[in-house]
Amino acid sequence: MLPLTKEQRVKVEENMGLVGKVIGDCVHTLDKGCIYTYDDLFQIGCIGLCKAAQTDQPGHKGAFSTYAYCLIRNEIYTQMEYATRRGREQATDPAELPCGVVDDSLEERDACRELMGLLDRAEATATGTTAKGIRAIRMRIDGYSSKEIGVSASDKM
Repeated sequence: MLPLTKEQRVKVEENMGLVGKVIGDCVHTLDKGCIYTYDDLFQIGCIGLCKAAQTDQPGHKGAFSTYAYCLIRNEIYTQMEYATRRGREQATDPAELPCGVVDDSLEERDACRELMGLLDRAEATATGTTAKGIRAIRMRIDGYSSKEIGVSASDKM
């Protein structure tokens, strides 16, 4: 990323509160096993805000804040998704991360194991659309985005 111009720095400073707004509106996992603190997410959001300031087009019809909100949100979501995938890859025992949540209770872990068993049994006999749906559920559990799941499904057609 290139250094910001003076005008871009002013735009970032004037819209810094937008980062906190995005976190408040879009992040609902801070107390539920999220690996990031509020400060971490704020820094990540600031990167999105800087990217918005650098790529905003003069004379653009929409408000800068609307554009920046989207880039901040996407930057935060991208990093959270990346961290979730990395956490799953580094787990040595799948029971450590049932259904992708670190702080599950014993009951939640048992429910996830039961759900995975049901998926296994259903997948053994599923065909057509049902089989695709089960594959999509498994990919979602593994942290894939809807877009990635859609691309995977279209590749198998």
